[in-house]
Amino acid sequence: MTQWQGQLIKIDDYRWKIPENYKTGMRVPGLIYASKEMLESLREEQALEQVVNVAFLPGIVGYSFAMPDIHWGYGFPIGGVAAMDIKNGVISPGGVGYDINCGVRLLRTNLSEAEVRPRINQLINALFHNIPSGLGSEGKIKISQKEMNQLMVEGARWAVKRGMGFEEDLDVTEEGGCLSGADPSKTSDKAVKRGMPQAGTLGSGNHFLEIQVVKEIFDPHTASIMGITEIGQILVLIHTGSRGFGHQVCTDHLRIMEQAVSKYGIKLPDRQLACAPIESKEGQDYLAAMACAANYAWANRQCIAHWVRETFSGIFGKSPEKLGMRQIYDVAHNIAKIEEHTIDGRKAKVCVHRKGATRAFPAGHKDTPRCYLEIGQPVLVPGDMGRCSFVAVGTEKAMKESFGSTCHGAGRVLSRGAARRAIRGADIIRELESRGITVRAESVSALAEEASQAYKDVTEVIEVVHQAGISRKVAMAVPMGVIKG
Repeated sequence: MTQWQGQLIKIDDYRWKIPENYKTGMRVPGLIYASKEMLESLREEQALEQVVNVAFLPGIVGYSFAMPDIHWGYGFPIGGVAAMDIKNGVISPGGVGYDINCGVRLLRTNLSEAEVRPRINQLINALFHNIPSGLGSEGKIKISQKEMNQLMVEGARWAVKRGMGFEEDLDVTEEGGCLSGADPSKTSDKAVKRGMPQAGTLGSGNHFLEIQVVKEIFDPHTASIMGITEIGQILVLIHTGSRGFGHQVCTDHLRIMEQAVSKYGIKLPDRQLACAPIESKEGQDYLAAMACAANYAWANRQCIAHWVRETFSGIFGKSPEKLGMRQIYDVAHNIAKIEEHTIDGRKAKVCVHRKGATRAFPAGHKDTPRCYLEIGQPVLVPGDMGRCSFVAVGTEKAMKESFGSTCHGAGRVLSRGAARRAIRGADIIRELESRGITVRAESVSALAEEASQAYKDVTEVIEVVHQAGISRKVAMAVPMGVIKG
């Protein structure tokens, strides 16, 4: 692939601008968060051209953003953020992605590494048994069409009402675990049929469940408010989304959007950016169906968190409450949301597309959970299974500059196919086990796709957003046991 030849203007060491005049038709400049070293590899793929393409979309305001974990995606780059004016802007399924509300949930515990290390194999095997994972995996909960409709509307609350988790989990979940405006009638029968058997499943690909050990605390005061109090403390990170249901919702509405483009006379540089005006029937129908899939994902992570607690309780012989298994936060990183932001000094409603990006609201914001009003919204940034993950918080700078958004993870550097050709799954298991990381996977061969070599170093990614000021790092944890779908 030839190197990207576009113009990048240095703003500072961590921000770079693609000027609006780079291509005729751009409505806003591009803003790239990256270190100088990262730019070299970014130029080797065409994801920066996707940042440019997004800048063509009607109604886009501010910038077309790229986070440091940016890589090639469908239409939008993964790691892309764009806000659209409600009146004149469009909604694009490519700006959310196929795995609607893929996101992460973090639980803290009172357990230490010394208590868990001797039982890690037993614990990982029990979790692997209790939480269905893998491609096309089916859940332990069988739900009817009526219940599926309730789940789509209620989100995580649907699970809590059925005894899976606690009311306080909802207080520390983005949107309370339920995006308003969900309308099951806007989802297809095919989507519902795919979703019904998969509720409460981890799935495949880069989805995982990880037992982690806190290795570094950068801000002890902020960390303690989240319940992260000491080095060696055990955390549990859950990363999954809306499974086949969200994929089908995206597929269905992309077809509709492709027709809407010509209906509304929208000129696009890439047909994968298919979109419709936010206030059009097509736009509103997609938002209603997307909310159903987002709520499905929150219910999914709620069920999994409940089974994690049950499993820990069975192994350690104490209730989840006694084990201190409180949820720190749950955040979406593939979603489009109507939010209020200040643009040119005035408050305005915009539709913020975050695709492979995390909401990062500051201290004092009305949508930051009450318990975190002093510190800001927690930001969860998982790395690959061989390195580390970070907990950060949102900032005022993010609100002013990036529509309250920051990075979401490590970001791929090798495609799945390239990783499979270069790496063997069995070798990865041996290498990780030699470093004290226990791995269970439904498919050993698929593990190659998730090897550390396939990803950027998340430490470099978090450093960029920390230095750029759009989130602030709080703590770092390393994996001790991993379940891969």
